[in-house]
Amino acid sequence: MATQTPAKPRTSMRVGVQKFGTFLSGMIMPNIGAFIAWGLITALFIEKGWIPVPQLGGFGTNADGEPWTGLVGPMITYLLPLLIAYTGGRMVYDVRGGVVGAIATMGVIVGAGIPMFIGAMIMGPLGGWTMKKIDMLWDGKIRPGFEMLVNNFSAGIWGALLAMLGFYGIAPLVSAFSTAAGNVVQFLVNNGLLPLTSIFIEPAKVLFLNNAINHGVLTPLGVQQSLEQGKSMLFLLEANPGPGLGILLAYMIFGRGAAKASAPGAVIIHFLGGIHEIYFPYVLMKPLLIVAAIAGGMTGIATLAITNAGLVAPAAPGSIIAVLAQTSRDSYFGVILAVVLATAVSFLVAAVILRTSKNRDDGDLSAATSRMEDMKGKKSSVSSVLTGGGAAAKAGPIKNIVFACDAGMGSSAMGASVLRNKIKAAGFPDVKVTNSAIASLSDTYDVVITHQDLTERARPATESARHYSVDNFMNSPRYDEIVELVKESNTESAEGADDGGTSAGAAAAGAGAAAVGGHGAHAADAPVDAQSSAVATETAPASDILVGESVVLTGTATTRDEAIDEAGRLLLARGAVDTAYVEAMHEREESVSTYMGSFLAIPHGTNAAKDHIMKSAVSVVRYPEGIDWNGKEVKFVVGVAGVNNEHLHILSSIAKVFTDKAQVAQLEAATTVDEVLDLFGKVNS
Repeated sequence: MATQTPAKPRTSMRVGVQKFGTFLSGMIMPNIGAFIAWGLITALFIEKGWIPVPQLGGFGTNADGEPWTGLVGPMITYLLPLLIAYTGGRMVYDVRGGVVGAIATMGVIVGAGIPMFIGAMIMGPLGGWTMKKIDMLWDGKIRPGFEMLVNNFSAGIWGALLAMLGFYGIAPLVSAFSTAAGNVVQFLVNNGLLPLTSIFIEPAKVLFLNNAINHGVLTPLGVQQSLEQGKSMLFLLEANPGPGLGILLAYMIFGRGAAKASAPGAVIIHFLGGIHEIYFPYVLMKPLLIVAAIAGGMTGIATLAITNAGLVAPAAPGSIIAVLAQTSRDSYFGVILAVVLATAVSFLVAAVILRTSKNRDDGDLSAATSRMEDMKGKKSSVSSVLTGGGAAAKAGPIKNIVFACDAGMGSSAMGASVLRNKIKAAGFPDVKVTNSAIASLSDTYDVVITHQDLTERARPATESARHYSVDNFMNSPRYDEIVELVKESNTESAEGADDGGTSAGAAAAGAGAAAVGGHGAHAADAPVDAQSSAVATETAPASDILVGESVVLTGTATTRDEAIDEAGRLLLARGAVDTAYVEAMHEREESVSTYMGSFLAIPHGTNAAKDHIMKSAVSVVRYPEGIDWNGKEVKFVVGVAGVNNEHLHILSSIAKVFTDKAQVAQLEAATTVDEVLDLFGKVNS
C-alpha cells in the first residue's frame, strides 16, 4: 500500500482537469452536428458566401423594406446555446435538468444580446444541479396524485427565477468575460504573440487536457468572432492536423521497428480521419518530440495570422476534410498553407530529434499506447492500429482476466459473470475470468478490470497487466472491446503455433471451464467449473443463500442510504452479518458506487468488514417507482454478504437476468416472491 499512496497526488490534478474538460466537451461534442450545419449555412448563404441568399443568409431587405432574419443569426443566438444548455443540464439531472437549464439560459441569451455559449455552459449545468437539489427537499413527501403538479410547477417556477438571474446577474458577467477574453486574443494577434499558445495547446493535446481549452474557451470565442468577421482562426489552433502529421511522416522515414511499420496507417487515420490521438503514443515514446509539435503548431498559427485566414465553424474531428469544409471562402490559401507549413516544420524538427537521438531504438510502442490510454482514462478507439489489437503490456494470448473491487465479492463478481458469459459465447471457454479484492491482487493477470475510481489502487500491484476502467459493471461497452482483444490475441497465438494453425476457439473447446475467484482468496488459486451449479464442494447450498424471506417486492426506502439499510436489515435478520457489516456497506458506497446498470445496485461491505460476515446470504429488494442512486435510477437493490465463494452462483444468476432486458421486465412485473426466485435460476431447487 505504501507504493500506492504517493501516486495519487501526481495524477489527481491532471485527472481533475481531464474530468472538467470532459464535462465541457460533453456539452459541446453531442451538438457538433448543429455547429457544422450552422457553419455550412454560413459559408454558403451569407453575403460573402459561395451562394448568397438573403432569405437564408440574413442580409438585405424584403419587399416591405424589412431586413431578412435568415437562419444564421437565430441559429447562433438561440439554437446552439440552448442545445448546449439542455445537454449540460441533462448530464446533471436527466431531461428535467436539461429543460430547467435551457429555460435559465434564455435569460442569459436575451440579457447579453450576443451568442452566449459560455453562459449556456454555466446556466445549463447550474439549472440541472439546483433543480436536483430542490427536488431532494420534498423527495418522498408529496401526497400521491400531486407528483405531476408539484414537479411541473417547481420546474417552471425555478426555471423562471433562474432565467431572471441569468438576465440580471450572469449575462453582464459573461459578457464582460467574453469581451475581456476577446481583447486578450486580439492583443495576442496584434502583437504577433498568438503562436505562443502552442506552448500550452500541443502538450495539452498529448495529455488529454485540451478539451477544457478547446471547447471551453476557443470554440465559444471562435463562434463569436466568426459571427462578427465571418471567420476565425481560433477554430484551427487545436484542430490543425499539421503538427501531428509531421511527426508521423518523420517516423515513416526515420523510425524503426513497430513505430515505423505502423506510421503509414496512423497517417491515414490522423490526417483523413481526424483522430489526432493516434500520434500521441509516438510522442510519449520520445517526449522530446513535443518540441516538434509545438514548432509545427506555432508555424501554423503564425501563417493563419499573416494570411488572415480562418474557419467559419469548428472542424470536428480535426480531419483535413472537415477543415476544408469549414474554411471561409477567402481563406483556402491561408488554411492550406498553414497545414502544409505546420507539417513541414514539425517533420523537420522531429526528423532531427529521431536522427540525433542517442538511443535510436524507438522503444515500446505498445507500452506508450498503454500509457496514452491510461491518461485518457479509457481504451483508444484506434490503438489497434499501433499495437495490432490494443495496447498490450504482456505479449501472448490473453488467458487470465480478473475483476477487482474493494471487497471482491459483489460488484466484481457480477462483472466477472457477465464478461465470462460473453467470452464463452465467443468461443474461448478456457479464458479464466475471476474476481478478487484489490488487496489480494498480484501481478499474474493479463487483464485487470476495475471501477474507474479504483484503477489507481489496482495498478501498482498489477503493473504488467492491461488495465480497463469501467463505470458500469453490468453492461459496459468495454466488455465488447475486451472480447475482441481476447479473440485477436488468442487467434494470433494459435495461427503462429507449430500445430498447423489450429484456431484458438477450437483449441479452447476442450480446455476446461472458466475460473471463479473468491472473496478473501487469491482468485487464480481457486478455479471451479463454471458450468457446475455448486461453486465449490464445501460451500453452502444455494437455497441457504437466497431465501423467500430475504426478497421484498415493494421496498419502503426512498433514498440510497435507506435502501442500503433495508437490504442490510434482511441480512441481519438471516443472522448472516452483524450491524458493523451494515455500516461497512455504507462506507463502501461512499468510496465507490455499487450501481451496476440495468436499474441494479448491489451494496456490500468493504474488504476490512469480512470478519463481520457469519455466513453467506443475499437479499433482494424491489422499488417499483425507483430511487435515486447517485444520479442513477435503481429499482432493484441486492444486498450481498459472501464467505469464500458461496454466494457467487447466485450473483452469476442475477447477472444473467440483468443482462437480459426481457427478464428485467419480468422482474419488474413479478407479483410473487417465487417468480423472483424462479427468474434467478431456480436457486431454491
